[in-house]
Amino acid sequence: FQASNPGQFENDSDVLWQRGHVPETIVCHGRVGINTDAPDEALVVCGNAKVMGRVMHPSDSRAKQNIREVDTNEQLRRITQMRLVEYDYKPEFASVMGIKNT
Repeated sequence: FQASNPGQFENDSDVLWQRGHVPETIVCHGRVGINTDAPDEALVVCGNAKVMGRVMHPSDSRAKQNIREVDTNEQLRRITQMRLVEYDYKPEFASVMGIKNT
């Protein structure tokens, strides 16, 4: 990666970035790592991240509409059909994520 021209990489086969269809956007087709050279998700940040705006998540109520109460008895019946599990994190995952109680 050449800092003088962030659109160029040492090897042309490494070029995964392109301009987006929406103005002022950049698209990366692959995984992005900040402070890591081995990202295992779409975006991995090893360190603190500062957000100066909102973070939206699919479970955020601001992304939903037609929110209404449900029949409690029916939902409890559904819960009794769920598969409930306990688990331990794999040691290699826990150590990388800083999880002490696995």
